[in-house]
Parts: sequence; structure tokens; C-alpha cells
Amino acid sequence: VDLVGGYYDAGDNVKFNFPMAFSTTMLAWSVIEFGKFMGPELNNALDAIGWATDYFLKATNTPGFVFAQVGDPFGDHNCWERPEDMDTPRTSFFVSRENPGSEVSAEIAAALAASSIAFKKFKHNVGYSERLLQRAIM
Repeated sequence: VDLVGGYYDAGDNVKFNFPMAFSTTMLAWSVIEFGKFMGPELNNALDAIGWATDYFLKATNTPGFVFAQVGDPFGDHNCWERPEDMDTPRTSFFVSRENPGSEVSAEIAAALAASSIAFKKFKHNVGYSERLLQRAIM
């Protein structure tokens, strides 16, 4: 599964999708509420949201599975190197019916839905907005 993209956690080389989704949700709602005051920085904020949502579309692309984490938190906390130089295992963890994790799934859905509203409100990419909404519903 291609899980390139998204944001790393706390300067480490591990991706925790729950806090990433929460941060994306908050950023999207901030843009929805205050985007009209952001001037030229609005496009940068929408680009930052898009970097996360592109990744969440990948993390939810396999029906019945939601990827919740990429990397080993113990190994990655002990490894201080650029992501480009990583040679540590990129183990992926997912939730499913057999391995439930409604919290991360719900927060990713919230991030996708809120981001959909932000993109639609500012007419940044209405087609992309609809794609995010449909994935949030699934």
C-alpha cells in the first residue's frame, strides 16, 4: 500500500494517523471560520490540508481497512535522521472489523469532511471537495 505523504509525529519518522487527523480537522475548521481573514496565506493553509487529505485518501483506499499508523514508535523515537535516509522498517498498522479502531476511523472521517467544507467554501477544488466528502461517508 502506498502510504507516502502525510505528516510525521513530533520530529520522529513515525506517522500516527489519529493525532494527524485531529490536527487536520482543526486546521480545516480554522480555515472555514477564519479563511476570509487569511489573505494570501489561505492557499498555503489549503495546501497544508491537502497534503494530509491526500495521505488520508491513501490510508482509507482499501475497502474494510483504515491504516492507523506507519512505523514503529519505539524504533523511530530512537532514530534521528531525515526521512529520506530512513532504513528502519516501515511497518503499517491498520484497523478493520477484526481489529477495531473506531476512534481513528472517525477522526479521519471528520478530517476528510471538514476539509471538504474548507475546499468547497473557498472554491479551491470543488471536485476534490466532493471526493473527500464521499470518502468520509464511506
